[in-house]
Amino acid sequence: MARIGELVAYPVKSLDGVVVDRASVGTAGALRGDRSYAFVEAGVDPNTASVGGGGGYVNGKSEPAIHRIRASYALAGETDATPTAVTLRRPERDGTPADERTFDLPDDRSVIESWMGDYLGYPVDLVREPHGGFPDDREATGPTVVSAATLSAFASWFDGVADATEARRRLRPNVVVADVPAFWEDRLFADRDSRVRFSIDGVDLLGVNPCQRCVVPSRHPDTGAEHPDFRETFLRKRRETMPDWSGGDWFDHDFRLMVNTVVPETSWGSAVAVDDPVRIGDRVPLDAGGPGDTVDTDDTVDTDDTDEPEVTGS
Repeated sequence: MARIGELVAYPVKSLDGVVVDRASVGTAGALRGDRSYAFVEAGVDPNTASVGGGGGYVNGKSEPAIHRIRASYALAGETDATPTAVTLRRPERDGTPADERTFDLPDDRSVIESWMGDYLGYPVDLVREPHGGFPDDREATGPTVVSAATLSAFASWFDGVADATEARRRLRPNVVVADVPAFWEDRLFADRDSRVRFSIDGVDLLGVNPCQRCVVPSRHPDTGAEHPDFRETFLRKRRETMPDWSGGDWFDHDFRLMVNTVVPETSWGSAVAVDDPVRIGDRVPLDAGGPGDTVDTDDTVDTDDTDEPEVTGS
């Protein structure tokens, strides 16, 4: 049976994630504490800024140097990934010395901003959103989902991608599902006019769409070095390995992997855990169960002209 193999939160958007055993579903459906902090260029409003490259967020799309920052965290609680402290390590860059420091959050935000700005060479703000975090997809704010077998398949497509763990660090999902075949997560969406209900040990979610990827998965998660011919290889392999159950009308192009979700308000505050069973339910109308709605319990490569965001899982 499908089950949760890993849960991963990213307390600071675009920095290292942390694997947890349990997680609460917070306001708007994100894992509590996930992406609750983010770096933006100084003065940028994170609520209106684009998460695309050059949009004001300091993320892997716009700033390859962010990949070289290492982060570890002290978390607020067993099911709350909100960071109460973060240890950051930076390499030497353009005359700024290598350094490792631990900062308390939120008290040391101004100190972190100065430390990070020195490394990047321009001023930044560390912004906070405790009620839902800073997702890439502001319409599908639930946890992102992929299968462990998909991560292994992805790793096999590219020389130099070591294993499924590196694949996870490149793709940055929240929920990794075990004991299912590769691309199982494509069962969690249908067409653009509907969603697919699924549950994690009774916690309802709705699958929305396959993530439109950007440049971040092409980069080594520790160095930022870009894999040659990444996009061409991805498109070819994704098409070659596309299972019969993938489809609907989402694949206007094949640069999509992982699934975006929303969580009905009735599931906010629930907890999910490693080894919890995952069950797929029925297809429901598009307007069912969005953030703030309830569900009757009887789911940088711009290749089209839609406003659909590219999702790094950053």
